[in-house]
Formats: sequence, structure tokens, C-alpha cells
Amino acid sequence: MPATSSGASPASLPPAILAQRYRLERRLAQGGMAEVWIATDLSLTRQVAIKLLKPALAADPIVAERFRREAIAVAQLSHPNIVAVYDAVEDQIGGETRQAVVMQLVNGKSLRQLLDEQKRLSPDLTMHIGACVAAALDCAHHASLVHRDVKPGNIMITPDGRVLLTDFGIAKGLGSSSDDDLTSPNVMMGTAKYLSPEQVRGRKLDGRADLYSLGLVLYECLAGRVPFLGETDADTALARLNRDPTDLTRLRPTLPYGLAPLIHRLLARRPDERPETGAAVRTELQRIAGQPRHDLTGDTSRDLARGNTPARGATPPRGTGVRNTGPTARIGSAPGGRAGFTTGSTATVPGATGPGARRSSPVTGTRTPAPVGGYQPVRTGRPAGAPVRPDRTPPSTVRPRQQPNRKFEQRATPSMVVVGGLLLAAFIVGLVLWVMMGSDDSGGLPGATTVAPTETQSPTSVVPAGAASQLAVRSFDPLGDNGTENDDQLSRAIDGSSVTAWTTECYSNQFMGAKGAKGGVGIVVDLASTRTGTLVVSVGSAPYQLKVYAAPEGEQPATFAGWGSALEAANGQQPGEVRLTLASPTRYVLVSFNELGPGEDCSDKNPYSGAINEITVF
Repeated sequence: MPATSSGASPASLPPAILAQRYRLERRLAQGGMAEVWIATDLSLTRQVAIKLLKPALAADPIVAERFRREAIAVAQLSHPNIVAVYDAVEDQIGGETRQAVVMQLVNGKSLRQLLDEQKRLSPDLTMHIGACVAAALDCAHHASLVHRDVKPGNIMITPDGRVLLTDFGIAKGLGSSSDDDLTSPNVMMGTAKYLSPEQVRGRKLDGRADLYSLGLVLYECLAGRVPFLGETDADTALARLNRDPTDLTRLRPTLPYGLAPLIHRLLARRPDERPETGAAVRTELQRIAGQPRHDLTGDTSRDLARGNTPARGATPPRGTGVRNTGPTARIGSAPGGRAGFTTGSTATVPGATGPGARRSSPVTGTRTPAPVGGYQPVRTGRPAGAPVRPDRTPPSTVRPRQQPNRKFEQRATPSMVVVGGLLLAAFIVGLVLWVMMGSDDSGGLPGATTVAPTETQSPTSVVPAGAASQLAVRSFDPLGDNGTENDDQLSRAIDGSSVTAWTTECYSNQFMGAKGAKGGVGIVVDLASTRTGTLVVSVGSAPYQLKVYAAPEGEQPATFAGWGSALEAANGQQPGEVRLTLASPTRYVLVSFNELGPGEDCSDKNPYSGAINEITVF
């Protein structure tokens, strides 16, 4: 349990000794169900953390039993990355019966506190945290226990770099029946931002649900935000059922090779597409951390996001360890008992613990760390760059020249005169021809005729004139009230101008509905005949997620199911181009938004819309 909390307050209970053994001293934190106190074990003369169930809940026999079962379940787990449970007691405090669990006191801070302070973490620290939590989950899963609430607030980090998983309060046995679960079947147990799709759907869970939540934690460590976030907890939970997360490589281009694909595998919607076990995840993270890297400038994305200028000319050493270098800060306890960052000497952070885990040794590197608190990654090996050799150039005995060499002086040559004469002659000839053509009223060239472009417009179709375009566009909104989507703007998507844009209607959230039930809205492009080529879509809104579908000659599909699988799924945090090749003969192309960004012309009530500046096919 955490040894500190920003929400800690003075003791709210009278001085008490639980079970004639544990003396309560001060409250560290409190949540919806329980309070966490620091206490002294009078028998063993050591400090412990005591989790006290709130009085209003202690009277509920189901809640009290679930609280007791947490202690029993975790007490059976013995792993260096899981907070240990020492005892479970029931006693009277201030005339009220209280349930209590005595736990290991962790002197450090939660990953939630660390992310709130730093926003994003380095890839090395993220992989270290992920490997440790994966090892802890593997131990729990082998004991037939699913945690169900893996999140940054339940991951603790100590000053020496140990990572511990805590709070098995809503854990569930893999083989338990619904009667043994003691949780409501109609309530999604867990924190909305970190639920797996099967938790949202209320389906049977196994260890891969925890691995999905771990993937969300690692994604947040690297991206600075969770991939799914809605206006309400329900919106947040349901968002992962309708779309995939933004590609991590777009947010952190300098990630070690293989790290982003592993995290996206953890975030697969179907459990069968995720890694099978926590041990497999830990092994893969250790492999990625130990591979050679060709990093010339280091990972500067965090520094750039903060507006800092990264240090140049230094390459971080290679390896798997994590340490503090030089004057950088480390996690520790500040005076007054509050955990914080304190400066100190180099401290090595061990790798994931457990069977088969590897530890790294302190290695002196040459990297100048960014001025941020927390851990700094260490990679063993010599820094990149050309080796420094002594200068053996013999000293010169000749006095330096006081004047430049004449061969470098610029001099006027006859060629410049010739060029000037030719230009003058060309000007005179052109002037004569212009005069002669202008004076010939009958035999001259006919004047240019300007033909105003015509536009045929219907409620669902726009076909701009001109043989160069030959494209027709229609809005696509199969689940809308009227089946249209700002049809009066359709011509702007194929008018040859990137200044104008077709926009969707304005929606209350970025997924076009509280439950994302629409599936998407967009534009269908009719190429007039089947053809192959390159499609370019200029997207004018951000952030965005869109999908591109294609259909051959025949009737235009009227539903998403009729279009089949998408040719391309693209996303971005900034407006940009989506380019793909139409390799098969294609007549119709659907460009559909799945996520919208803030719209300039939208209201506060419905602030989100998508924009397409131009669609071209060549």
C-alpha cells in the first residue's frame, strides 16, 4: 500500500489498537470503500499499512465478505512484485465494528502520481514497469486469480526501483461461479478507463483481461493519455468496442523496435489475439529492452512535448537497466514523510523480479539527461559518434597569406556581355511579334473564350464539370435520421482547392453518439468507371480516425456491411493526407470518419465534426 498520498489528512479516529497488536497512527489515503492507515505492529516492532473498511460498508455482509476474501486471496500469493498481506482482523473502533487488512508498507509513490507529475515516461522505464507488472499478473493468474482493476493507481514504485501491484479488492477466481463472485452481474467492475472489452460486455474473464488493462497502462505511460476517453465513464468504456487506439508510433516515433506492436497486441479487442500469459509479455519486453538500438539523438519526444530543447550530441548507453545519473532526481521520501523526488547518488533500478528475471548493474553513461524528475534509462555500450584521435598534423612554418588567391577573384568576362546581348535581342523580337499580332484584326489568333463551369446538384450527389475530375461524390450516413450529411458542401471535397472543405454535421462527442452506434459517416466517391490508381484524402480536422472502403462495378453499397473490410484504417493527431493504392479495379470509394475533432463552426453543445479538404484519384 502507498506510504504517502496527496489526499492524506490528519487522523479522523481516536487513538486505537486493533486486535491488541496494531496501533493506528495516521491516515494516508482514502477511497470509496476503505481508508489506508500507517500503523505500528507492536509484536514485531515494524510499520505496516492497514486498510480499514468504512463503517457504512462494514455493515453490508456481502461487502465485508468480499473485503475478507481479498486478504485470503492475496495472502496466498508470494511474489516480489505483489504487495504482501500479513493479517486480517475485525475489531471495535469508537464503538463500531471495523474490518481491517494488514499489509506491507510500500515507501514510494503510485504510478498515477508519477504520471501526473511527468505526463509521459521514457520507454526504458515503461518497459521496466510493464515487465514487473506482467510478472505479478502471471503469478496471480497461475493462482487462478484475475485482478480486474489494473491501473496506474494500483501500481507502486519504490525509491530503489521496485514495482509492486496492489489492491486485489475486486479480484475474481477463474473457476468461481457467479454465486461465489459477490459482485453484481449488471455492474462493470473496475475503472472505466482501464476496462477490457470483455469486462464492458460482461463476459467471462481470464488473465488476458488483465493483460489488456496492462496494455492501456503502458500506452498511457508512453503517450501521456489513455487511448479511449469519453464524456462519461460509460462513453469511455464503450469507446474501445467501436475503434482501435491511435498508432503509438505516430505519438512516439522513437520507440524501440517492437515495443509499439507489442502494446497494440495487448490492446486487441479479441482475447485470442493477445499474448497468452504475463510471462510471455515480460519475456518480450525484456527482449525489446535488450536489443541494440541505433539512437542518434535519444528519445526527445517527452522534452519536445514540454517545450524543452533536448540535449544534442550525446547518445544514451545501451542496456536494460534504469538508473539515475548525476544530479537528476529519484523517487524517495521527502522530509515530513511525504514521498517526492530527492536528489542523490546513482541508484540502479532492477529488472522484473521473479523466476528467470534478470537484473542490470549500474553502468556509467555519457548521456546528459533531460531536466525532469524521475528515473533515467541506462543502456550499456559505448556512445555513438566518431572516435576522438590525437591531431598529428605537423605545424606550418609558412606565414599565412595576407591576400586571397587571385584565381578566386570574380572578374568580368566576355561571356557576360554575350548573354546580355542575346537577352536584349530576344526582347526586341518578342516586342515586334506582339505589335504585329495585335495590329492584325482579321487574320490573327482567335481570342480565348471562358466557359463557366456547370454544376449538377441533387440532395445526395454532386458532379463538378470538367473532364479532369470525372468524380461524383455522395454523403454516406446510413444510420442518420435523413441519410444525408451536409450535402450542400459536397462539391468542396473535389473542387481542386485545399482551402475549401466538406464537413460532417456537429456531434455531441467525437464518436458520433454516446455509444458510437453510428459506426461512421463520410463521403462516397464514384469514379465513373472501374479503375486502379492512387487515392489521396486531405483531412482537415484533428484528431481523426477514418477508414477507406472500396467496391467494384455495380450498385453502390448502402450499409457498412455491404462494403466489407476496410482497405485502410488511418488516424492522426494533426490534419494531414491519407494516401493509398487502389490495386484492384474500383468503381466506388467510401471515406468514413470514426473519430471527429473539434469543429470551428460547431456549438458548445455539439462541438465535434470532421472535415475533408480534398479527394483526388490519379
